[in-house]
Amino acid sequence: MSWQPNRQSNMPLQQQIVQWVTAQVERGDWAAGTKLPTQRQLAMQFDVNRSTVQQALEELKAMGILEAKVGSGVYVTHNSWHALIQQTQPNWQTYIETSIYKPNYHTIQLINEYEQRDDVIRLGTGELAPSLLPIEEIEASLRELSFQPKTLSYSSPQGNDRLRAAICHYVQKRGIDAQPQHVCIVSGALQALQLIAVGLLEQGSIVFQEPTSYLNSVHPFQSVGMRMIGIQRNEQLTQTLAQRKRKKQAVFYAIPTLQNPTGDVWALQEKKQLYEACQASRIPIIEDDVYHELLFEEASPPIKAMDSSGQVLYIGSVSKTLSPGLRIGWLIGPTTVIERLADIKMQTDYGSSAISQEIVLNWLQSGKYENHLIGLRQRLQERADFTERILQEKFKTLANWNKPKGGFYIWLKFREPLVDKDFFMKLLQQQVLINPGYIYDPQDHHHIRLSYAYASYDELLEGLQILHKCVVETMIGRNKE
Repeated sequence: MSWQPNRQSNMPLQQQIVQWVTAQVERGDWAAGTKLPTQRQLAMQFDVNRSTVQQALEELKAMGILEAKVGSGVYVTHNSWHALIQQTQPNWQTYIETSIYKPNYHTIQLINEYEQRDDVIRLGTGELAPSLLPIEEIEASLRELSFQPKTLSYSSPQGNDRLRAAICHYVQKRGIDAQPQHVCIVSGALQALQLIAVGLLEQGSIVFQEPTSYLNSVHPFQSVGMRMIGIQRNEQLTQTLAQRKRKKQAVFYAIPTLQNPTGDVWALQEKKQLYEACQASRIPIIEDDVYHELLFEEASPPIKAMDSSGQVLYIGSVSKTLSPGLRIGWLIGPTTVIERLADIKMQTDYGSSAISQEIVLNWLQSGKYENHLIGLRQRLQERADFTERILQEKFKTLANWNKPKGGFYIWLKFREPLVDKDFFMKLLQQQVLINPGYIYDPQDHHHIRLSYAYASYDELLEGLQILHKCVVETMIGRNKE
């Protein structure tokens, strides 16, 4: 061991010693458990003061490479390799913990993980079962399409021009008067919310919503510093909005048709009430209307249909009706807003899939989309009726629910507050996956969002039997306490 620090270097002697000792461990010259020479011996070898050696050794101990054993000396630690890796690699955990975007609740992370497994009965999933997707018809569409070279290039910032025109024609049937310049194609409704969050609102802005809301289970607004405020839609709504908004920027997020997760459908008068209350305080409305096509009865006009001042940003999508994998939705609003959000979209993903846009265009123009919706609503109605019959048989004395008006969900309310993390995990251990109410409202331990759209009929029957057993066992256990 003839090495000595370079006194001509700009690096302090102490730091040179730290690097040299680290190199001995990295190369394996000093294996785990190796005893180091004494401080006096090292000081003589390095031709430095003993205090310099002492400071270097203290730093190496703090790094986890060396350890002192009382009355014995200083040794290379048995986890020195791990300590070295930590020193040479970025501390990714620190990056993760200090990043802007909030992590999902652990329950939602588990839901996302277990939804990928084929051996799990999915009683809460918010998408169509594979058997309900028009796979053969979409394959036929691909064979019908004729792609020009430009078609497969990046689309314009706002999306495929012909698709935007087709969407304008389609939403006109809902009473929405829009031109292609008012439409931005997005990769699903969630991207629309993310674009609004980063493109229109300042940090600290208020997002009003209903107390039980899908927004509480995702974080497009929370992660960029928005305040989420749940309020009741009652006779004091206008006054409440004005008092809570004050001088802050604010928006109101609403799902008036088949609200997620409750399945509520607003009456036309309720839509007018919200529009007028928000208009009084100049609060824009985000109308998420991705479920309206799945309503079993005819839908009343959307809020956007009564919008004469560009106050409403309207979101539609084919993810809930045609295929979530196409990742195609649309955002309708004033031209200046659409151009701003389209610019941000181009900065982040250079536009939604050109092929998916062509497929959706084909379905809208040919009439296949509306024909598909007729059959889809009928099949969802059959599934809802089947699920309700099981609920009537097994849960009539345990829970309450409203007859579903369309969409995917029944908002099942147990008569006791038994839906907590333990309840969720107990079902998961039996291969049954639910969406508990507390992911939509942290204080809600009575509800689960029960979906009849994904699981097969056999799985619905088996899953609800397991759920019933778990509910009874949980209630008995609590009564014993």
